[in-house]
Amino acid sequence: MTNAVPRILTTTVGSYPVPDWLAALPSEQALLDATSIVFSLQRQAGIDLPTDGELYRFDVNHPDTNGMIEYFVHKLGGVRRGVGRGDTAAFRAKTEMRFRNKPAAVVTGPITEGVLNLPDDCARAASVAGGSFKFTITSPYMLARTLLDDHYHDFEMLTLAIADALAAQMGDLNCACVQVDEANVPGNPADGPLAAEAINRLLDAVRVEKAVHFCFGNYGGQTIQKGEWSRLTSFLNSLRTDHLVLELAHRPPSDLHALKEVDTRIGIGLGVVDIKVNHIETPDEIARSIELAEKVLGPDRVRYVHPDCGFWMLKRSIADRKISALAKGRDLYLGRA
Repeated sequence: MTNAVPRILTTTVGSYPVPDWLAALPSEQALLDATSIVFSLQRQAGIDLPTDGELYRFDVNHPDTNGMIEYFVHKLGGVRRGVGRGDTAAFRAKTEMRFRNKPAAVVTGPITEGVLNLPDDCARAASVAGGSFKFTITSPYMLARTLLDDHYHDFEMLTLAIADALAAQMGDLNCACVQVDEANVPGNPADGPLAAEAINRLLDAVRVEKAVHFCFGNYGGQTIQKGEWSRLTSFLNSLRTDHLVLELAHRPPSDLHALKEVDTRIGIGLGVVDIKVNHIETPDEIARSIELAEKVLGPDRVRYVHPDCGFWMLKRSIADRKISALAKGRDLYLGRA
């Protein structure tokens, strides 16, 4: 195989299945060892821009969502993590978040950084990464939608306050790429302008390559948002990002055609691995997906290929084989095999 940098790069989206031994005997050293293994597995498989697996965000008390939301909001200042009966009742009255039984937390005062320390999390990953890597951040809009707001009483103010708290830490992230993750606005395109303003506050503070990941939700391995990319192209074009990381393997063919309207300044990240099924895509299937995308979108529009979303709900044996197939399929398409 050639050592030249391929014109289409492989990456993963974020999470990796938590090793059984880490869940059984968690410790800071075990977490560091597991993160090192996650990086090594991806690099050995041929992933150009791996992620740290987000193992430190996993919470066994949140098996449907892996604890990602709680990891962020419970560390912010101005937030109460204890949720009472009245809080739960008030949250359940909100129709837009029916898939959650109760809020992730309650906002009781002005949002601050609190004890959230993303640069420290990123530095931990960097210490065992063995090369360039991508660090992931959950979108302010997505976080805001999971909260019960007893302070601002204004969803826009809450969303932008969270954005400012996160943005304050973006410039200190020591990595090759920062990715903002958003899984709610694809089903709520009317909130696109607000979500874009919040996400752009983070992106503007990032000093390295910028990416934004969008999917239609992954709650217990199920899609939770209804929508289509054709209703989101103006929103995508308003983002000040270098490339997008888009769910497409699990989506209808019409979504790919809609992406022809994405501004050419923004690179396309193509989801070619379905993380909601156990089927292991073959390299040939991956190659055909890339070929179809380039026929539809035109040459040089696809910058990355990746899974639709994170791997946390799959067995490691499934995730590892999907990762391997991703790199082999890219190489097959580019004639690198």
